[in-house]
Amino acid sequence: MSVIELLSVSPALLVGACAVLGLAVGSFLNVVIYRLPVMLERQWREQCAELSAERGTASPAASAPAERFNLVVPRSSCPHCRAPITALQNIPVLSWLLLRGRCASCGKPISVRYPLVEALTAILSALVAWRFGFGWPALAALVLTWFLITLTFIDIDHQLLPDSLTLPLLWLGLLLSLWGAQGVGAPALPVDLQSSLIGAMAGYVSLWSVYHLFRLLTGKEGMGYGDFKLFAALGAWLGWQMLLPTILIAAAVGAVIGIILIVMQGRQRSAPIPFGPFLAAAGWLMMMFGPRLVAGYLGLFAPHP
Repeated sequence: MSVIELLSVSPALLVGACAVLGLAVGSFLNVVIYRLPVMLERQWREQCAELSAERGTASPAASAPAERFNLVVPRSSCPHCRAPITALQNIPVLSWLLLRGRCASCGKPISVRYPLVEALTAILSALVAWRFGFGWPALAALVLTWFLITLTFIDIDHQLLPDSLTLPLLWLGLLLSLWGAQGVGAPALPVDLQSSLIGAMAGYVSLWSVYHLFRLLTGKEGMGYGDFKLFAALGAWLGWQMLLPTILIAAAVGAVIGIILIVMQGRQRSAPIPFGPFLAAAGWLMMMFGPRLVAGYLGLFAPHP
């Protein structure tokens, strides 16, 4: 019996395999979370330098070639001593525990965030396998989960939802909807094309309208354009039916977290709080349980014989 056949007939094996896969993917997501904002900042600096050169105001330092930096190069290293991290020191979660959270070369601490992202990715991947079972919907749900984890931590660190993640996520959701089924017994992913298209448009326009209305009334910006694109992507993946419960959950949790930060940590009310993590968490919950919740809610109002 092949590995694919084993995974298709053994739910426990499928969940375990997705957990192990999630550990490996989580290690890569750590790289994306750290490097992608740096790559974007370098790109913006290069564009500014080119504009300055065209105007004749560029400095020699600004025109100097930058060291190559992407998701592959340079090799991962200690943030303190720059010692290269070997393959044995890069085993997800396990290496961090064996090294007691310290660099093998200089002994300085390495952030606990790295194993936490790996463990979170593994846990959520296992839950997706448990919820969707073997098949293409599970693979689609895994991809969406990994995108949402990456966007969540980048937004926490930089208050940024990069177009290089939100736009591919949006287009991928629309593309998958071409194979989506429609009907009461249809799987949660992918949704049908009509629901996906309406969801993408409604997701973007709704937050865009809230943004401009808030700015008109207060003179301040309540959120960024990345939030519009992420909500549009969630609409493309989950369908327009999931937009209202998603935004309600995200807004409620965001309000609670904001109040806690103000009361417990003395955070200023005007201090910005990234909304992307709340959207991502609410979207993931609706992907997992939304269709059942919505169907159960609508069933309360269905006429009984």
